[in-house]
Amino acid sequence: MIVVSDTTPLIGLASIGRLELLLALFGEVYIPQAVYDETVTFGRKEGNAKQAVASAGWIRVVEVKDRLAVNVLLDEMDLGEVETIILAGEMNADWVLMDEKKGRRKLTQLDIPKIGTIGILLKAKQLGLIPVIRPEIESLQKSGFGIARSVVDEVLRMANE
Repeated sequence: MIVVSDTTPLIGLASIGRLELLLALFGEVYIPQAVYDETVTFGRKEGNAKQAVASAGWIRVVEVKDRLAVNVLLDEMDLGEVETIILAGEMNADWVLMDEKKGRRKLTQLDIPKIGTIGILLKAKQLGLIPVIRPEIESLQKSGFGIARSVVDEVLRMANE
């Protein structure tokens, strides 16, 4: 399975000490250079994401080849999202990990399956990797992760919590 990730799911999961869920769910995860830079090179010194992503040997940085496509999409989204989408297409990814609405809309247009941070937590709960999802969502919110109330309610319903 080929999985490409944007920055936000990495930072969100690392901030609550759950980055390893990606390894358990997907095995290797690929990220473009821009996502590595946003998370590690220029990432906040505080928090867990910088060190967690840098030390995760199962996260592989891949260079995006189609720079023209990247430049065309930069009008619509930031570099990390754009490189994630282009890399997913280049690698024929099975899944893209992304939370941002504009990026998710573009993935829908390109018919590339996507899952966000909350969806990853839900999948982990359904597979028994975490016992409950509510405390994980609350931890994400405390770390500054914005989640719509309607999304929280729906996910908790789906998780039977």
